[in-house]
Amino acid sequence: MLHSTRKRLLAGAAAIAVGSLILTACASQREEGGGSEEPSEVDSTFIFGASGDVSSLDPAFASDGESFRVSRQIFEGLVGVEPGTADPAPLLASSWEQSEDGLTYTFTLEEGVTFHDGTPFNAEAVCFNFDRQNNFTGIAQSESLSYYWGKLMRGYADTGTSIYGGCEAVSDTEVTGTLTEPFAGFIPALSLPAFAMQSPTALEEYGADEVGGTSEAPTLSEYATGHPTGTGPFQFESWDPGSTTTLTAYEDYWGEQGVVEEIIFQVIGDTTARRQALESGSIDGYDLVAPADLGALEEAGFTLINRDPFNVLYLGMNQAVPELADERVRQAIAHAIDKEQLISQVLPEGTEVASQFMPDSVIGWNPDVTTYEYDPEAAQALLAEAGFDESNPLTITFNYPVNISRPYMPNPEQIFTNLQSQLEAVGIVLNPVSNEWGEYLDLIQGGSDHGIHLLGWTGDYNDPDNFVGTFFGAPSNEWGFDNAEIFGALTTGRGLATAEEQESAYADANAQIMEFLPGIPLAHPVPTLVFDERVTSYPASPVQDEVYNLVELSE
Repeated sequence: MLHSTRKRLLAGAAAIAVGSLILTACASQREEGGGSEEPSEVDSTFIFGASGDVSSLDPAFASDGESFRVSRQIFEGLVGVEPGTADPAPLLASSWEQSEDGLTYTFTLEEGVTFHDGTPFNAEAVCFNFDRQNNFTGIAQSESLSYYWGKLMRGYADTGTSIYGGCEAVSDTEVTGTLTEPFAGFIPALSLPAFAMQSPTALEEYGADEVGGTSEAPTLSEYATGHPTGTGPFQFESWDPGSTTTLTAYEDYWGEQGVVEEIIFQVIGDTTARRQALESGSIDGYDLVAPADLGALEEAGFTLINRDPFNVLYLGMNQAVPELADERVRQAIAHAIDKEQLISQVLPEGTEVASQFMPDSVIGWNPDVTTYEYDPEAAQALLAEAGFDESNPLTITFNYPVNISRPYMPNPEQIFTNLQSQLEAVGIVLNPVSNEWGEYLDLIQGGSDHGIHLLGWTGDYNDPDNFVGTFFGAPSNEWGFDNAEIFGALTTGRGLATAEEQESAYADANAQIMEFLPGIPLAHPVPTLVFDERVTSYPASPVQDEVYNLVELSE
């Protein structure tokens, strides 16, 4: 059983201490955001340069880092993470107990917590949130919307596959949740913004479940575009799609509020433009610094903070494409790629080669998986064996995103260009297709109309199911294959009770995955944030659980 609160997290946060400097250049947004006639000693508006826009303000219908960056300010879950780690810690639940069979969890809730609309957070609200997601139907069940519930709960009420067994409000401050089968990563998974607590009143009033469109191009509800309502230290103010999201401090927050009174997420997709915005003083900092900018920014006196890499960049291969369903073709593509060259030419210093779809800090990482060394001749021989040569070359679509940076993929256009040249060198003909980030995710996750593709993952919590289970635990649109052996191995692993049992099970599963080769793990890049000197403390987290009431600012 664990005990803690957000207040204690503030006191014990392993934040990064830096120097102080008064900003001499101010953006128009900073000038407009004071809100007080009397000058303050500290400018309490924190402007963050986001690499992309949010895809949804409803975290149940989001799976991307930029949406979750905003969600973590507005919403809180039953479970958080220990500062500076990927390990679970209490948040809205002050403690919990698990039954011996691993199926029943009893949570004791914090008292006196309210949602931003003034309604109480209690056990009934917890059950409402869990029941809501389990009862999603139609488009709401698509991977492009409720990605995490479908992946982790294995389905929905009407599919008959959900492992969610129900929820009971025992009292206002005690709630019991049940599963139909053990899930060793359940408690860590609850730290995901996708499982955050949202106001039942606001969800109903603004039609949160009224989503439409198609799985490839879903449309969001009124709630998800303008009325997100949580219990976090900041409440929603406005969203100008493609430009800014603005939040303000919630006066009745149950924890410590901190010095930041307003947050502006300024969307700046281009890495050079983000750097220039920082240099001009119009933003306080940004994430995903371009590798080429690191030296100059450090020399100019800005503060660089590296996160521990808890991610993987990969080249996915959609086996709904007949050519990619051929194991020889997948192996040929793997042998055509020089990962060391990719890292040295376009990825940050300190990036490590990936041999499998999770970092070595996660239990179940296997040093003995099958590897596919760079060997252009072997690649060409495998292509010939599969029926492709100069007169009949392998021709495939290569999908990649543009105008976005992710921790595992700081510069997708450069990564694409590097891999394109390597694949074309062995005779593969590529049809490049690029998309803006939101469209890209919908394309890859929402249907089968894609080929090889760049994507990756930053771990949300320290459990192997969050990596390989998320990718390969069940059939999905991204990968387009059905392998009962792999699915079964991962289902078994996630139901084991001890870390020792999981270690062996996931090591075996990783060996199976890399022999089957659904995609190519490329690298574990080092993500870097940069800040103006007025930011004297920032709560850097390997899983990006960075809440800005913990940010400290100088004059």
